[in-house]
Amino acid sequence: MPAAERVLGKQPLGILFAAPYAVFLAAVFAYPLGLAVWISFHDYFFAAPGAQVDRPFVGLANYTAVLGDPDVQQSFVNVAEFLVINVPLTVILSLVLATALNSVTRLRTFLRVSYYVPYVTASVALVAVWLFLFGKDGMVNSILGPLAPDPSWLVNSGLAMPVIALFVTWKQLGFSILLYLAALQNVSKDLYESAAVDGAGKVKSFWNVTVPGVRSATTLVVILATITGANLFTEPYLLTNGGGPDGASASPVFVMYQKGIEQGHPDTAAAIGVVLVILVLLISLTTRKLLERD
Repeated sequence: MPAAERVLGKQPLGILFAAPYAVFLAAVFAYPLGLAVWISFHDYFFAAPGAQVDRPFVGLANYTAVLGDPDVQQSFVNVAEFLVINVPLTVILSLVLATALNSVTRLRTFLRVSYYVPYVTASVALVAVWLFLFGKDGMVNSILGPLAPDPSWLVNSGLAMPVIALFVTWKQLGFSILLYLAALQNVSKDLYESAAVDGAGKVKSFWNVTVPGVRSATTLVVILATITGANLFTEPYLLTNGGGPDGASASPVFVMYQKGIEQGHPDTAAAIGVVLVILVLLISLTTRKLLERD
């Protein structure tokens, strides 16, 4: 039997195996996204189940209201600040630590698990540790003494978001390390030996061999960190009592929650979500082109 016929003969079986995940994607991602887009173009409000209500088409009115809302604008500035801190830190720390862990021979499993534990631990439990460290009477302020910032870290409009970015970096670091560890297994040891023969030290080998060798993993880490930042909600909600002080740590997702759930305006909340999805897609595509460019 020709190779083409063998491949085509296996397609129905492959489609059968892929069907459950395709249904999952359609039910959990595609349908909610489509519904959000529809809601964002209508005067939508919550009603009792089965009630006959009129939800007229309003065009771009919800988007105009959202883009002109100072709270929404501030939330996007906040998340941009978060990404500027979180993404580079995540890439640099995870790559350096993964490289170090890849060369460790003793306690390798223990160290890898240690870095991964925060990632699989509930955010609520980790927030308690962070509050213990960065609260007004926390350990960090006790160590700094008169050098401690006033107002304190999490109630300081200039420091709240950087502290949250550090927290998320620490929490997500273990997963990024695992991605880089997997990528490092595909970097040939012959390249390091050739670099050593040419007189390259550890730093030059890292920069000229390791960094290019894990470029695809770096693209993935950057995109995942961007998506994580775009979905930021739990950390500012718990660490700063709901985006404080004065909205300095509020994220777009948190503002969506406020407008859609607390204030009963799901149409404007949906518009924020659509804008956020578009921005994340643009950033992800741009990042991929830049990092994978030869």
